[in-house]
Amino acid sequence: MTDATIDSKRLIFPGLAGLYDALSPYAYDFMRFSTGAVLVPHGIQKIFFKSLGTYVVTIGHAGLPFPTVLAVATFFAESVGAFCLAIGLFTRLAALLIWIEMSIIILDFQWKFGYFWTDRGIEYALLWWLLCIAIFFRGGGPISIDRLLGKEF
Repeated sequence: MTDATIDSKRLIFPGLAGLYDALSPYAYDFMRFSTGAVLVPHGIQKIFFKSLGTYVVTIGHAGLPFPTVLAVATFFAESVGAFCLAIGLFTRLAALLIWIEMSIIILDFQWKFGYFWTDRGIEYALLWWLLCIAIFFRGGGPISIDRLLGKEF
């Protein structure tokens, strides 16, 4: 990916070219951080305010195998995985875990309700699903713990 300068002649507001040039190198890292940071509260909510047993029952009623394992994986993905995504640590692995979780949520729990999240549909989970695909292929980015460590998975 290259960092190209913004062509101010193409902009409706040419005066913003300097702002775009200054901040565009941070756009991917902001997207990666936001994707994880928005999901972290879901994980924290599950850990502190929900019962693992509730999720085991819900997953079991959906007919999925190993409901206890999947419930623990859900708690892990939405807390530890999301936090890792936000800070860019084990970024590809975290994105993959969340992508798998969102795939299951979309197909087994929300598909029957249609698209819109206001009707329990796939819209919100689909957004995370798509973001995690992009993050998986791009990795941690320039402002990440992975970059500081010099290693990515």
